[in-house]
Amino acid sequence: MKRGVDLMKISDSFKESMTEKVGKFAGSRFVRAIMDAGYSVIAFSIIGAVFLILQILPQAFQIPGFAELYANTVGHFTNLFQVIYNSTMGILALVFAGTFTYSYTKIYQEEEHLNLNPLSSLFMFMMAMFITVPQLVWKNGSVEFVQSLSKTNIIGGGYAVSTSGVTRIAAVGIFTGLVVGWLTVQIYRFTIKHNWAIKMPAAVPAGVANSFSSLIPGFCVAIVVSLLNMLLIFVGTDIFKVLYIPFSFISNIADTWWGFLVIIFLIHFLWWFGIHGATIISSFYTPIVLANMASNKLGADHFFAGDPMNAFVIIGGSGATLGMTIWLVSRAKSIQLREIGKAEIVPAFFNINEPILFGLPIVYNVQLFIPFVLAPIASGIVGYFAVTTHLVDKIIAQQPWPTPIGLGGFMATASWKGGILAIICATVAFVVWYPFIRHYDRVLLKQEQEQEQKKY
Repeated sequence: MKRGVDLMKISDSFKESMTEKVGKFAGSRFVRAIMDAGYSVIAFSIIGAVFLILQILPQAFQIPGFAELYANTVGHFTNLFQVIYNSTMGILALVFAGTFTYSYTKIYQEEEHLNLNPLSSLFMFMMAMFITVPQLVWKNGSVEFVQSLSKTNIIGGGYAVSTSGVTRIAAVGIFTGLVVGWLTVQIYRFTIKHNWAIKMPAAVPAGVANSFSSLIPGFCVAIVVSLLNMLLIFVGTDIFKVLYIPFSFISNIADTWWGFLVIIFLIHFLWWFGIHGATIISSFYTPIVLANMASNKLGADHFFAGDPMNAFVIIGGSGATLGMTIWLVSRAKSIQLREIGKAEIVPAFFNINEPILFGLPIVYNVQLFIPFVLAPIASGIVGYFAVTTHLVDKIIAQQPWPTPIGLGGFMATASWKGGILAIICATVAFVVWYPFIRHYDRVLLKQEQEQEQKKY
C-alpha cells in the first residue's frame, strides 16, 4: 500500500514539474512571439491555396471536357492567379518574420517598460532582411552581384527569381527571417537600454520623434547585419546560405516517417498535461511545412507540407477523436460519456475537441493516455505512407484547419484521393480508440449504477 502511495506521489510530482517547465517554456517571450507569427500567416497561406487550386482545377477534376471548358473560360486568368499566389506565399518570410519582430518588440516594450516602437522595429527588420536577400560575391577585389541566367537558376542583379517571385523572401526564407528579426530586436533593445538614441524636444510631434529615435538603432542594425554578411561573403557564402543549412537539416528530419511521428507524439504528450501542444509545436514546424509546400508546387515531393495534421492525422481534434465522438453519441451506455458526445459532435467535424479533452476527460486521465497518443500516430502512419508511395497526391495547398473531414484532404492535395485518405485515416484512429473507450464506458456505467443504487 505504501509503495502505491509513493508511486502516486512521484507521479504527481512529475506532472507538476513537467507542467511547470513546459508552461515556463511556452510562456517565454520568444515562443509567444513565434506563436503570433504562426497565426499571422494562416490567412495568407489559405488565400494563396485558394488561388493555387484555381490554377490546377483541371488536374483536380479530370472529367472529360472539363479541361477544355476551363481553358476557354477561367484558364485565361491563370497568370493573374499566379500573381495573387506570389503576393501571399511569395512573401511569407516577410509576413512571418515581420510579425515575429513586431510582437517580440511589443513584448519587451510592455514587460521591460522600454521606449521601443514595434513599428520602427518592423521597418528595421525589413531593411536588415533585404540586406541578406541579394547574392553577392567577393571578386577581383570588390563586392559584385551574382548573375546567372540558366534555366534552373535565374539571378539578376543578385536577386534569385522564379515564377513564384523573389526566392529568398518566400517561405524558404522564414528561418533566416526569424534569426534576422531576433537580431534586430536585440540590437534595438540594447541601444535603447544604453540610451543610444537621438532625443527630440517634447514639442516635436511623436511621428518625427520616433523616426529620429530609431535612427541610431537602425544604423547599428544595418552595420551589424552587413558586417556579418560581408565576413561570410569573404569565405564564399552569405547569411542566408549559412542559416539555410540547419533549417534544411531539421526540415529533412521532420519529413521522415520517424521525425513526423516524434512531432505527433510531442503534440499529444504536452496536451495530456493540459498544455496546448498543437499550438506550441506547430509554432516551430510552421516554417518547415510552408517551405515544403512551396517546394511541392515547384516539383518537390515532401509529405510534411501545408497542414498534414488537420488533413490526415488529428481529424476531429488532437487525439484524432472524430470516430470516437460519433461512437459516444451512438453507442455509449454511460450517461456522462453520451452527454459529452452530444456536446462535442458538431465541433468534432471542424477539428475542435476541447469538450472531449477536458470533459471526458483525456487530460491527466491515465486510462486514455495510450489511445490518445497511439490513434493519431496510427492515422499519421497511414497518411504518410499513402502520400510518400504516391497512392495519394502530395500536399500542395494549406486548407483552413477547421475544414471538415474529407474536404480538408481534398483541398490539401487538390485530389479526391486526398478526401478518401482522410476518411481512411479517421477510421484507423477509431479502431485504436475502440477497445479503450468501450472499456472506459463500462467503468463509468458501473460507477453510475452504483451511485444510483446508493440513492435507494
